[in-house]
Amino acid sequence: MGQGMVVGDWAPQQGILGHLVTGGLMSHCGWNPCMESITMGVPIATWPMHSDQPWNCLLVTKILKVGLVVREWEHREELVTSSTIEKARRRLMTSKEGNDIRKNAVELGNAIRRSMDDGGLLAWSSILSLLVLPDRFISQNEAYNVLS
Repeated sequence: MGQGMVVGDWAPQQGILGHLVTGGLMSHCGWNPCMESITMGVPIATWPMHSDQPWNCLLVTKILKVGLVVREWEHREELVTSSTIEKARRRLMTSKEGNDIRKNAVELGNAIRRSMDDGGLLAWSSILSLLVLPDRFISQNEAYNVLS
């Protein structure tokens, strides 16, 4: 099995996300990394830290279903161990759940890129409007439960 790399400074994220061997992104769920990863069809292992990140995490994991949670927001003050990160990596890369998430990410990324091919602009409204598959719809009650 290959070995990962941690980059502590700036990295060419779009180039990395677009590389064929990139299997996923572990992210704090800032808006830009989420948008870049979703657009490139790369699933996200979410680890929100503050601000809008918990909401972005919910959008990625519960609504778009293109990611999984490494650490729940409610446990943000707890230390995250290497075994927790390894379990998340295994879930994303080797489980049925991970296969479904990766498939969803690729499908959504392809749809977003197709929408931009015709001169369209990428906006969140565009992403949300692409959720036309019946199994992706959630009711207003479900959305409220997810966000509360």
